[in-house]
Amino acid sequence: MTLMTWGPALQVGFGDIDAQHKRLVELVNELNDEMRAGSGRDAVGPVLTELVRYTVDHFAFEERLMQEHDISTSAAHLDEHRQLVAQVASFKEDYEAGSAAVSVELMTFLRKWLTGHILKSDKALARELKQKGAVSSVQGAVV
Repeated sequence: MTLMTWGPALQVGFGDIDAQHKRLVELVNELNDEMRAGSGRDAVGPVLTELVRYTVDHFAFEERLMQEHDISTSAAHLDEHRQLVAQVASFKEDYEAGSAAVSVELMTFLRKWLTGHILKSDKALARELKQKGAVSSVQGAVV
């Protein structure tokens, strides 16, 4: 069962960001699939690790764009990134210590956070990037 569906509703219209968001959605769905299948730590752990790593890399990419193009909402956007990274890092630490498990609640949180962040903060970021003449290295729709 797919937790999140990638499609036009989640596209922000900036190819690089859309391509990275698509990959984040894939990783969230992969983690959800492993959780629903009752997979063990040997299967879930690497997916969780990759999701955390990719999220940090994606946020760093967006933050570079914000800095390069002097984005007006960057402080609030950066704060959102920092809060999620702190929450996920804390969960990952608990997971690796054996005191937390990937759960429906976690997956629901990730889906809601990612969807909300894309639809509000990242769409606004993409609009401002385009207004400031930023160009994506990925052209066209990422579907």
